[in-house]
Amino acid sequence: MIRFLGQRVLLTIPVPFLAATLVFLLIHLVPGDPVQQMLGEGARADEIGAIRHAWGLDLPLRVQYARFLGGLLRGDLGQSFKFNRPVREVVLSRYPATLELTLASMLVALLIAIPGGVRSAVKVHRWEDRWLGFLSLLGLSFPTFALGPVLILVFSIEIGWLPVSGRGSLANLVLPAITMGSALAAILLRMIRGSMLDELRAAYVRTARAKGLRERAVVYRHALRNSLIPVLAVVGLQFGSLLAGAIVTETIFSWPGLGRLTMQAISARDYPLTQGCLLAVAATYIAVNLITDVLYTVIDPRIRVSS
Repeated sequence: MIRFLGQRVLLTIPVPFLAATLVFLLIHLVPGDPVQQMLGEGARADEIGAIRHAWGLDLPLRVQYARFLGGLLRGDLGQSFKFNRPVREVVLSRYPATLELTLASMLVALLIAIPGGVRSAVKVHRWEDRWLGFLSLLGLSFPTFALGPVLILVFSIEIGWLPVSGRGSLANLVLPAITMGSALAAILLRMIRGSMLDELRAAYVRTARAKGLRERAVVYRHALRNSLIPVLAVVGLQFGSLLAGAIVTETIFSWPGLGRLTMQAISARDYPLTQGCLLAVAATYIAVNLITDVLYTVIDPRIRVSS
């Protein structure tokens, strides 16, 4: 186990460096001058030049890149142009909100997908299976930027059950979590259904039934446990997709997280803050996938033995 974990960690080490390099290059290729954006169109050339020099934006790109990597190794992400605060402080102040929303969305997806996928597999080719298949297709077809406003119109404006925006209570979390988790629920439901169908046809399930075990025990204690092994890898990968999707959802619901902060940083051409936000998302995605690899081998030791 320790050897396997060491191999995964060694393979992961170059990924943050590549992610940091790509983030730096992409941000600096975006058109627009952050100083001009901050000072406005009427700013004098000497004012613009002084601020560009103070922020190091007049240096060659390779020098800025070397400074960026040097600061990154020291844990210094620079100073935000927009908020005039260290990027690390700004990112850490918003990170818990995004993590909270992402975990809530994942919980919503699993609460829908697991019982739905099991029911669809047990009632295969019956009306329940067809109805759940239609709902999963609808969830995949309905984009986040459309679902969010529809939920706001129905549950906030028409019925008045839930708040439109903000953070602070469980009620504020419901609509954003459903908006982000619905598409993932549709994906996982179809995956669990397919995996469950394979397990229900396996020999050990027939043996368990022949021994007189109750059908509920056969389905949930034996078949479901084994069917979730391939789903676990997809859950880890989709966690990163939820983080990326948070940009749209947080903007719709004014959720004070990294996604909304990223949009504000891009609009203000705040290079350090944009880099910090994207690196935080990349680091979380890398960490979650490493944890997923470890959990995968714990659940299925054959992976560890074969590696």
